[in-house]
Amino acid sequence: MQVLPSKELSPYIKHYLFLDNAATSIQKLRLFSDGNTGVVFSFKSKLISDINNYHVKNYLPNSFLYGQPNGFKDIYSNDEITLIIVVFQPNGIHQLLGIPAHEFLDSIIAIDDVFGENGLILQDKLSEHNNQNRIELLNHFFRNLISKKSQSNQSIINSSLDFIISNKGHFSVAQLVKYTGYTERHLERKFKESIGLNPKKFGNVIRLHHFLKLLKDKPVDTNLTNICYDAGFADQSHLIKDFKKHTGISPKEYLYSSGKLTNNLIKTIPTVSF
Repeated sequence: MQVLPSKELSPYIKHYLFLDNAATSIQKLRLFSDGNTGVVFSFKSKLISDINNYHVKNYLPNSFLYGQPNGFKDIYSNDEITLIIVVFQPNGIHQLLGIPAHEFLDSIIAIDDVFGENGLILQDKLSEHNNQNRIELLNHFFRNLISKKSQSNQSIINSSLDFIISNKGHFSVAQLVKYTGYTERHLERKFKESIGLNPKKFGNVIRLHHFLKLLKDKPVDTNLTNICYDAGFADQSHLIKDFKKHTGISPKEYLYSSGKLTNNLIKTIPTVSF
């Protein structure tokens, strides 16, 4: 279930996701970038960062923030899980915390290391309520957070995001420079600070997810090559290379062989070494 935050939180938070996975066997969940950071609250059982020969090596915190993934990240579950994921806007976590987004790049950080004791209190409250009350608790928590923060000027980033998203990630840095009136170096610095990725890498993520939308909505008789061109890829080999770089699997594997919890969180078959 996907739920929008309260209106005043929309510049910071894209949506809340409520996910359940009833499987009690070992599951591998693959997270890849959608251009946003997020906070995961895990109930019923902990997620696992590493597993070998069906033996758990490391548990993740009950709740954690994940930064922009550099490629993909595999996490595991070996029991039933219930997840609440707060998906931030691309520059939302930087606006909320004032911390450069690149410091979270490819990281998983316990919630109390990000939000302090209040993060743990929120985790406990969420575990005690149903989804409707959980939405209210989340809105209240983040409203309090933004009330204590001075607003930063996001006009450069917001106009750049609008340009990149409206072009579905298919653009050149020279075009972005011309559109914004700022130098490439200045844009790179602002993106690194606010989003964690440079403009081109962020655009590649947006283009990939535009392709996924086209793939999801494709008519039965549409082939992959046509969708590839529509999404702005030069040819199918470039698409497959870029897709595997971000997700670790091919587009056909994504379409037919994986269980999708969200667009960027999929279930894949665990590989166990002996």
